[in-house]
Amino acid sequence: MGITVTVTTSNADVDATLVELAGRAAKLDADNALAHTRERFLIPPNLVYLDGNSLGVLPAAVPAAVDDAVRRQWGSGLISSWFEEGWWEAPLRIGERIGALLGAAPGQVVAGDSTSVQLFNTLMAAARLRSGRRVLLTDPGHFPTDAYLTDSVAELLGLEVRRAPAADVPATLAEIGSDVGVVSYPIVDYRTGERWDLPGITRAAHEAGAVVVWDLCHGAGAMPIGLDEAEVDFAVGCTYKYLSGGPGSPAYVYIAARHHDAVRHPLTGWHGHADPFAMQDAYKPADGIARARVGCPPMLSLLTLEAALTAFDGVDLSELRAVSLSLTSFFIECCDALLSEQGFEVATPRAAERRGSQVALRHRDAVQLVPQLAKRSVVCDKREPDVLRFGFNALYNTHSDALTAVRTLRDLVG
Repeated sequence: MGITVTVTTSNADVDATLVELAGRAAKLDADNALAHTRERFLIPPNLVYLDGNSLGVLPAAVPAAVDDAVRRQWGSGLISSWFEEGWWEAPLRIGERIGALLGAAPGQVVAGDSTSVQLFNTLMAAARLRSGRRVLLTDPGHFPTDAYLTDSVAELLGLEVRRAPAADVPATLAEIGSDVGVVSYPIVDYRTGERWDLPGITRAAHEAGAVVVWDLCHGAGAMPIGLDEAEVDFAVGCTYKYLSGGPGSPAYVYIAARHHDAVRHPLTGWHGHADPFAMQDAYKPADGIARARVGCPPMLSLLTLEAALTAFDGVDLSELRAVSLSLTSFFIECCDALLSEQGFEVATPRAAERRGSQVALRHRDAVQLVPQLAKRSVVCDKREPDVLRFGFNALYNTHSDALTAVRTLRDLVG
């Protein structure tokens, strides 16, 4: 992390480097086995969009699906569409599609509600599974919503929150393991793009008798995750980043089948009832993952998400990961070659196995550089005070995108 490579700064040398990098980018793009999936997205002309780790590009299948959902299903079918068009089953049906991308066997993922709602419901349910244990262990660098909700759950249940970096989880559990009920971490650090050890942390938590809740927001759709293989207990994620479900698209929750009978959620809406249309006075949870449903899902957004997920049809996740790593590796190489004397530092791990699908750069002028890049048709984002984040979606980004972004950065600061 933070390693730079010294290069000469003469115009002739820079021009030669640019020619060499452009040739390599063209070859890498020509050899990209997923190059055809770029056509599944509606990317504005001449735009280099490297912010898919915040909001994914519009999939080409979405506009027609939304038009059909609004004009025909809602407009003509009205209330009958709940059953004639499969609206009622949509959270489970779409959950199955997401589960396939997470390494989850059928019947363990359901879609609906916001990420915040799913996180709260899941953290509470996880803590209830380990009643008597007083500590929630989480990441000091967790995304703010996760941190806020962890504190809220602890306050409601009278628990204590302890924070330890992901790398220190095994040692922390060895010290206080018998008191820890829930271990909650993100699969990828949202600032730096560093990928955490999901199998290792899960294993350490289980050895201490705790359950784990993983936040997959920055991982789902960008890499194989292997929830079942790692014996994860719970996972939550959004769908508007690498899954390209659209702004505010519904979140999802994974609950391992072994916990279905025991899990008790605090938010017990009628959609999660065993017999929802009986309108019974007392709550009785549905069997299986359906008990994680709460209330009426945002149906238009859910159908948008369903259409968006078709962009993954026929995509091998191992191949997706290989392309992602090629993109981020090439971007880092371009940074080393063109930005080493411009005050930039690569904040993302260089080791492939420790990266998600974004690269973070540190620079004192990061806040000002992001809008300046956007004016030149290169879109990324920032995390104050000094981080620029470049998110790469292997389904539509190219190595040429990576080079253009770095070259534009050099032009701005050079």
